[in-house]
Amino acid sequence: MEEYITINSKESQNIDLKASLRKYFGFDTFKGEQKIIIDNVLSGRNSFVIMPTGGGKSMCYQLPALLLQGTAIIVSPLIALMKNQVDAIRNVSDEESIAHFMNSSLSKAELQQVRNDITAGKTKMLYVAPESLTKKENIEFLTSVNISFFAIDEAHCISEWGHDFRPEYRRLREIFEKISNVPIIALTATATPKVQYDIQKNLNMLDADVFKSSFNRDNLFYEIRPKREVEKEIIKFIRKHKGKSGIIYCLSRKKVEEIAELLQVNGINALPYHAGLDASTRGKNQDMFLMEDIEVIVATIAFGMGIDKPDVRFVIHHDIPKSLESYYQETGRAGRDGGEGECLAFYSYKDIEKLEKFLQGKLAAEQEIGRQLLNEIVSYSETSVCRRKFILHYFGEYFDEEGCNKNCDNCKNPRERTEGQTFVLMLLNAISLLEETQKAKHYCAFLSGHLTADIKQYKHDLFPSFGVGKEKDEHFWNAVIRQVCVGGLASKEIDTFGTLKLTDQGKEFIKNPKSFQLIKQHDFSNTDDDDSVIEMGGKGGAFDETLYSLLIDMRKSLSKEKGIPPFVIFQEPSLKDMCFQYPITVEELTNIQGVGTGKAQRYGEPFVALIANYVEDNEIERPQDMVVKTLVNKSVLKVQLIQNIDRKLPLEDIADSQGKSFGELLDEIESIVNSGTRVNINYYINTLLESTDQNEVFEYFTESETDDIEAAYREFDGVYTEEELRLIRIRFMSELAN
Repeated sequence: MEEYITINSKESQNIDLKASLRKYFGFDTFKGEQKIIIDNVLSGRNSFVIMPTGGGKSMCYQLPALLLQGTAIIVSPLIALMKNQVDAIRNVSDEESIAHFMNSSLSKAELQQVRNDITAGKTKMLYVAPESLTKKENIEFLTSVNISFFAIDEAHCISEWGHDFRPEYRRLREIFEKISNVPIIALTATATPKVQYDIQKNLNMLDADVFKSSFNRDNLFYEIRPKREVEKEIIKFIRKHKGKSGIIYCLSRKKVEEIAELLQVNGINALPYHAGLDASTRGKNQDMFLMEDIEVIVATIAFGMGIDKPDVRFVIHHDIPKSLESYYQETGRAGRDGGEGECLAFYSYKDIEKLEKFLQGKLAAEQEIGRQLLNEIVSYSETSVCRRKFILHYFGEYFDEEGCNKNCDNCKNPRERTEGQTFVLMLLNAISLLEETQKAKHYCAFLSGHLTADIKQYKHDLFPSFGVGKEKDEHFWNAVIRQVCVGGLASKEIDTFGTLKLTDQGKEFIKNPKSFQLIKQHDFSNTDDDDSVIEMGGKGGAFDETLYSLLIDMRKSLSKEKGIPPFVIFQEPSLKDMCFQYPITVEELTNIQGVGTGKAQRYGEPFVALIANYVEDNEIERPQDMVVKTLVNKSVLKVQLIQNIDRKLPLEDIADSQGKSFGELLDEIESIVNSGTRVNINYYINTLLESTDQNEVFEYFTESETDDIEAAYREFDGVYTEEELRLIRIRFMSELAN
């Protein structure tokens, strides 16, 4: 049996920490500030540790726990995390009793064994879920034993401004005081200055010694891509990284299951992980990932908090997370051994809309906080400045982008720069004029001359400079604001939910304007409506612009011949997919995005004939290396949907029965109709709109060059809602195209 030295905090100065590190963990040297932090814990002082993922936070409380008398209580938010940590500690000892966890997964007998080991002085570390710590019987038991110190892992859960707020965490100080008056060490991998203060205040440890490491993970490559054909992109990416471990994060459990299944059918060893799986399945899947029996784990954010797998080589975000803190922590699972780590995220406006919907129904203050956190992740996703610099700026750390070494997509492929002094000055003057009281959205509207309800309310349209920057749209002004904030000329005040304030540097710029280079922004306006798992083959090489022009001409000619708008025949995403896949038969055409059997048979012959001739004339080798096997797991739901519509059930009831929002149901119906299946929803439309109104919108789509809903909304000046316009468009496409 391993012998453990137990000391009082007063004796800590006499301990050879390097020798202890070697003895228990096999390391010869400490990482970063580990030794200083451990010394602080051993001396009985409160400690607040902000250290990026992979920096070695766990060691800061594990080694002191082994050395001090009594049991260290470690508060941890997830059962998976506790299991992982306890298994790791037990590996340094012959005795399993050295570390235990206390949570809802334990039986009464197991819980009693834990208590017996603690009472006997065998247990040096007890991992506790915050919910378990609030139970009266557990509090009473812990007051009866010797506690060395409290450790709070993932301490950002305390703060409402943190990315994973847990109300139970805010009760920890009150519970600690009931149990024992011993030091506290709070640890987190993500803390903005606001979150840091919030944690310390809540724990009543403003006097704590703060240890903050750099947030820069120089071995990680950061990349954001538009959310187009995302599932094919993911498969292609993983195949390029064959044999390497990776994590894919999705927003919903449903999407986790779909992606995991899709990867499996395409020969990639992958398993799902989410809170909806039973505990044994979650544990098994986690272990298989850690033991490298599988390459990829597809998960919600429930997976990975504190998971110590050092050789994760890529982290993919299928959906953009709800905050920059979440993104930073989740990407931090990659490259913890110092080796390469690729962090790829797919971004679309629709993801943000979904996340905004999640905020509905929450308290006003929570909604404001949630929106501000969302705004930051939007800014990060859309920025064209160095992503590393952006992240570090967010966490209150200065970084010169030269140090990125082309290790993010924006530095690797720098975008065009233009002189922006005039625009920056317009913005700073507007912030000053409106007395630093408004958020970014308001200034964008003010500068572009957009008469919003808030502009009217504050009578800001009466200012002579209202609309001074109207030659540029709000998207442009948003980009200017982001770059001005990163450049240190303005800042967002967190306490007032993101109002813009001038910095001293910004005030000086107004007095003495100088050159300011603006970077051209990314365009994320045209992304896929990615609600369905791949229903098409794989994309080949480069986009064939010549073929695309030929297909556009053919579509135009056919639309004139049949007297219908071009988009009724094939929509542009379908034509573009043809320029990657080169389908030369009607059967192959059904693998194209948005093309069902009916539409392929109705309009396909001239298109595949044109493509076949083009392929032959230009000696094109058609891509076969990225043939993606498809999932047909949605076909049953589609059949049910059509049957329910045939029964003339209210669309709201159909949406509820399939667990969809109304907007998601319309997405599904549009997908069915665009693929060539006729669907009659007139019964529902008739309950909403008079026949004259229906005819007006129907006629618009007949004459329009585009089926874009935003364009239609503008045309009718908001008389019809977006949903009403979508419903009429479905009717139009169904009747004319199918």
